[in-house]
Amino acid sequence: MDDRLPTGLWVAALIRRAEIEGAFPMVIARGDDARGDVLVKVIAGVSEARGFVGARSMEGERVFEDLRLRGVDGTNADIDAYIDRARGRDPDLWVIEVDDKELRHFLTEPVRSPEDTG
Repeated sequence: MDDRLPTGLWVAALIRRAEIEGAFPMVIARGDDARGDVLVKVIAGVSEARGFVGARSMEGERVFEDLRLRGVDGTNADIDAYIDRARGRDPDLWVIEVDDKELRHFLTEPVRSPEDTG
């Protein structure tokens, strides 16, 4: 997410990318339109899920981090519990849920995941 781009506009673009590819995105929690952080939850039916939260790289670049790197497993319940805690700390947090059978997140920013750590 570009720091100069309002979050509401960034979210609209993410939703549009997902819709174009045949996924079903939904805003679960609306945050601050101008500067809110974003968490993207991707589900494949009821069996599998992934969560991605905005972070900064060591170089200060905006990235997204797979919640599995924070000890959150790939279940709906564990990700939802993380979301509840995160929204408790930051009521301006946007939560976007994408229902996609291929578990695609549609983020254009770099994404750090457990697969990257070797």
